[in-house]
Amino acid sequence: MARDRYGVGGPQVRRCEMSLDVNTLFQVTIYVEAILGLLLLFAWVQNSSIHAVAWWGFAHIIRAASVLLFGMYGSVPDLISIDLANALLFTAFAVTWTGARVFDGKAVEPVYIVTGAVLWLLVCRLPVMSDNLDARVLIASGIITAYTWLTAYEFWCGRNEALVSRWPAIFMLFAHGALFLLRTPLVATLPWSPTNRVFGSVWLTVISFEALLFTISIAFILLAMAKERTELRHRNAAMLDPLTGIANRRSFLEEAAALGKRQGTPRDAAVLLIDLDHFKSVNDRFGHAVGDRVLELFADTAQQALRASDLIGRLGGEEFAAILYDTPEDKALVVAERVRTAFEQATHEVDGHAVKATVSIGLVNCQIPLADVPTVLAQADQALYFAKERGRNRVEVANLGLVLNKAKTAAASQAAKSAA
Repeated sequence: MARDRYGVGGPQVRRCEMSLDVNTLFQVTIYVEAILGLLLLFAWVQNSSIHAVAWWGFAHIIRAASVLLFGMYGSVPDLISIDLANALLFTAFAVTWTGARVFDGKAVEPVYIVTGAVLWLLVCRLPVMSDNLDARVLIASGIITAYTWLTAYEFWCGRNEALVSRWPAIFMLFAHGALFLLRTPLVATLPWSPTNRVFGSVWLTVISFEALLFTISIAFILLAMAKERTELRHRNAAMLDPLTGIANRRSFLEEAAALGKRQGTPRDAAVLLIDLDHFKSVNDRFGHAVGDRVLELFADTAQQALRASDLIGRLGGEEFAAILYDTPEDKALVVAERVRTAFEQATHEVDGHAVKATVSIGLVNCQIPLADVPTVLAQADQALYFAKERGRNRVEVANLGLVLNKAKTAAASQAAKSAA
């Protein structure tokens, strides 16, 4: 009698336990998806500047709705529990992809958001697909994989932005899409319950559990990306000039000071101190809007003339400075002349006004590591003064060795006076 109960009742109990496990996973998934969606939306309300967080929040809520419908399988028509549930699921992944596009400043494409859902609903209406479960699983997996890999691709395209959390997001999205792509061959090898082809599947349990772990992990990674970007923007705002987008005085001087502390073989370098000629008259004649545009033009033309490895910053007002790495004096002079002529050409006409602005540049040759940053900048300032005195719109080269000797002589003289 006990053997009969085990032989008949045992499998039934196991089937109930499997069904219970899957149902529990469904309920937990619905709860988790909804909570994560609300959490992301709350985070977006706290910092509405990053709109992608709102898209990702809505994606989780849509996914919670799809899982809720899918959990109704058997109690409602398949049109609702299968077709509509999957359509919502595809839309959720599409919304996540859209959020990734918005995160990197790309336009929203409404058509692509519903493409997967529309394709699925059309395919499900085909007679040949009505009883072909494997084909439907393959199509559904392909749609999810496509949207997931597109999301990973969007994050990959924006990798130039220094966000560490991009990389785990890319990896997880690629791995999740690959797992869905493998659903069809795995379905053919894993056992199915003879009484319940959907809820009795071991594979469905694995997919459900993996999807739950993925949705929790990716939500926190995406939230970390948004937080990291906000912190990066705040850090950049403190170090960048808001008008020109280049280093501000504090950032430039800190980097220059860091150069002075670095150890290594001395290498040729050059420091340029640049001042816009008669800039006050530009503001007086054409207005501050044109004056601001002239400053922006100088920053743009100077960055184009310099290398990415060079340092340029706005020290204040119309005064700029640059450090050219691994650049001997003759090459630095060529670069300085290129900056001067490019700016003169760029401002020949600004917003319909014949501005014709020019710059004077003081150049001093030095070595990296810098021995004395204030002395180097003072020498460049002296060369700039000579350029102003000799007619402006020109480059003057200073002798750093001469000034260092003068500085040492002055220091020695001051020490002698103090001793006396």
